[in-house]
Amino acid sequence: MSTLIVGVGDLAASNSAEDIIKTFALGSCVGVIVTAPAKGAAGLLHVALPDSRINPQLALLEPGRFADTGVPALLQAMRRYGCETRDLIVKLAGGSNILDEQNRFEIGKRNILAIKKVLWMYRLGAIAEDLGGNISRTVTVRIHGGGVLLSTPGREDKLL
Repeated sequence: MSTLIVGVGDLAASNSAEDIIKTFALGSCVGVIVTAPAKGAAGLLHVALPDSRINPQLALLEPGRFADTGVPALLQAMRRYGCETRDLIVKLAGGSNILDEQNRFEIGKRNILAIKKVLWMYRLGAIAEDLGGNISRTVTVRIHGGGVLLSTPGREDKLL
């Protein structure tokens, strides 16, 4: 069994039943989870910012950092395992307002909206989400069965 760790602005996909994909401490960042149970594959994206226009050069190096480049990159990664958009189940987690108490930047909210906009362009929508608030979330995705576990300090783990 391998654990694929997804850092900020990173993504991973796998079709190995023993693999686990995990990302830590989603605050204002949003985790985009895609599973394709019929294909035995899953992927996870850790988006930090809504729009790559603020740094197009970084978007080329780290497409996962931005919603508008990360979602297409994740879908492309899933295509390597024979997954088409019609095969995918999408779940979302994160988008908190942790360090912006006066709501000046609302990065979490902006990330959520940007991701949903890109997903809609692909005719995809989330069937489950745990978004907003002021908590940090860790996401664990099991390839076999497509289970998604959310962990938050001080709270019980829950399935998404």
